[in-house]
Amino acid sequence: MATKPFASAADLAAKVETLEILADGVYALTSEGDPNVGAIEGEDFVVAFEARATPVAAQDWLTKLREHTDKPVKYLVLSHYHAVRVLGASAFGAETIIAHDNTRVLIAERGQQDWASELGRMPRLFRDPDSVPGLTWPDLTFSDSLTIDLGGDRGELVLQYCGRGHTAGDIVAWLPGERVLFAGDLVEAQAALYTGDAFHADWSTGTLDRVKAFEAEVLVGGRGAVPRGRAAVDAAIEQTREFLLVMRAKAGEVHARGGSLKEAFELTHAALAPAYGAWPIFEHCLPFDVARLWDELNGITWPRIWTADRDRQIWDELQG
Repeated sequence: MATKPFASAADLAAKVETLEILADGVYALTSEGDPNVGAIEGEDFVVAFEARATPVAAQDWLTKLREHTDKPVKYLVLSHYHAVRVLGASAFGAETIIAHDNTRVLIAERGQQDWASELGRMPRLFRDPDSVPGLTWPDLTFSDSLTIDLGGDRGELVLQYCGRGHTAGDIVAWLPGERVLFAGDLVEAQAALYTGDAFHADWSTGTLDRVKAFEAEVLVGGRGAVPRGRAAVDAAIEQTREFLLVMRAKAGEVHARGGSLKEAFELTHAALAPAYGAWPIFEHCLPFDVARLWDELNGITWPRIWTADRDRQIWDELQG
């Protein structure tokens, strides 16, 4: 396999951003495979979902949102701890930043290392990295669920922990009246999965079962297009599950016969590439995905911390 440019470091072309109105006062911004963000209007405030990688990048999103609403951002919901999702938080001026209990733990444990790691892997997303004032800390965390009253006749927004998946602390945001689900990176629609900090068995079984049980009619995943209609939503969930199951099967096969991490990567790559190889960040993610899964097969239950040095080591070993 030919040497490939490191992660997404060579992906420098601008992406077309599309703001979609999913329901009255419900918005998503997609960007050709870059991380999706969203917003929900309350009676006199906005709940923002995800923060982007820097305040400058976040401000671009807010400028588009302000074409539709001038209500202040009261709550900023972070689906998990990864830098590209959280470091732009200061741009929102939110009264309260909300995340899962485990996300706070992960920020404390590895937030600084993750920042350096993701900046090296995805430099284009970090527009003006010097604008980041520091790590983003949640003001409010929860363990199971938290409900936000949107006021007036706007109904409720339910924040729910569905179990370990993409990380130990992923949450979703559910609008039961509109049947819109913001799933974060627990679901990707025609975009490859990043599982470098994942719990593959939990994610591919009970966690995705709980996501599917919402029976959403519209789903905003971590990357990719917004599926609309139950059939399309379920297809995105099952595509995510299939990616995970193929990884588990192929890496598990190599591990069971005493093979190497390199062999596991090559077999998994060969199995996934025909269906997923042209999708965003596939080549970037897969070495880190298989390395994490290999650790799990070796009994390492809690994900090891990714550092810039470890990133390069795994990349050179598997994609070099």
